[in-house]
Amino acid sequence: MSNLTTIDKQYVANTYARFPVEIVSGKGSLLYGSDGKEYIDMGSGIAVTSFGQNDPVWLQAVTEQLGKVQHTSNLYYTEPCARLAQLLCEKTGMKKVFFGNSGAEANECAIKIARKYAAEKKGADYSTVITLENSFHGRTLTTLAATGQEHYHELFQPLTPGFAHTPANDFEALKALALQQKCAGIMMEIVQGEGGVIALDADFVKQVAAFCKEEDIVLIIDEVQTGNGRTGAMYAYMHYGIQPDVVTTAKGLGGGLPIGAALMGKKVENVLGFGDHGSTFGGNPVCCAGAVSIVERLNADFLASVKAKSEKVFSALQGAKGVVSVSGLGLMVGIETEKPAKDVVAFCMEHGVLCLTAKTKVRLLPPLNIPDALLDKAIEIIKTACAN
Repeated sequence: MSNLTTIDKQYVANTYARFPVEIVSGKGSLLYGSDGKEYIDMGSGIAVTSFGQNDPVWLQAVTEQLGKVQHTSNLYYTEPCARLAQLLCEKTGMKKVFFGNSGAEANECAIKIARKYAAEKKGADYSTVITLENSFHGRTLTTLAATGQEHYHELFQPLTPGFAHTPANDFEALKALALQQKCAGIMMEIVQGEGGVIALDADFVKQVAAFCKEEDIVLIIDEVQTGNGRTGAMYAYMHYGIQPDVVTTAKGLGGGLPIGAALMGKKVENVLGFGDHGSTFGGNPVCCAGAVSIVERLNADFLASVKAKSEKVFSALQGAKGVVSVSGLGLMVGIETEKPAKDVVAFCMEHGVLCLTAKTKVRLLPPLNIPDALLDKAIEIIKTACAN
């Protein structure tokens, strides 16, 4: 480990505060360090490995595709790309899909869709995209501009213009801002993940959706972290009974391979034409084959099991000693603790449970199929960490 740390610090950009653990292997919801220590994975690579490590269905799909063709570019048709797009549309009611490589790329695509739609319908000066304070939409210059957290902006001025931010759950403030600005789109996360795992109020979400329909504003729901079963629904907006114009997703979609997608509804399905957008690696057949194996299994019974696991977590943690509050949705959980979150995470790591943080909270994003026995064991260790 010490030699690896030296090499990493010398050659890898210093953009991450890594935990002092080298992961060498994993199976399901368990990870193993170079020292042979076993860890229960309560982070899933930040909501990525939806079915855990070395999931046999995912592994077979990916390796079979690797044995056929690993990349073709979008100049040719491939079955995994078309099949994945079909599955996503059938499960959401959306009409078309653009594939990229990440959540930030999916959000960039959504912003382009909103601006092109507004320019064609209302005029080129309708370009502002409104997002919520405390949001997070990516790390490119444009998605940083979309992110409603000033500390992300400070070092990278000037950011891409054309974004305005408004408080979450204050519909009148959002409405006033949208009517003041020449608004092309409104983009929001149903659960603000990096902002502290905070779910939006249902009434607010419904009011925004109705307002966008009334004013012909493109409604974008960022499901990069919340999507693909994470909250107990295929996508988190489905809990709220709305239908967005664009849904963006990534993370858990590929099961561990890089893929992002922008799903387009009827209003905007034909906004992007030939040459308007592109991605060399977007729709990569290996990534799409892995994603197909994930999406095919996100059926009603499986999503019900995610909800059941979620209820177990919330029930066990709410009111526990040292726990101030529990927030989130499904298996996307934020724990406000009396002691610093980093201390809770350090205790858990020492005792074989890997957790994450989000602002001042401990954040849990376990594999969606984590066995109940492992989940129970992890929860007890987390409770002990909070109480001590």
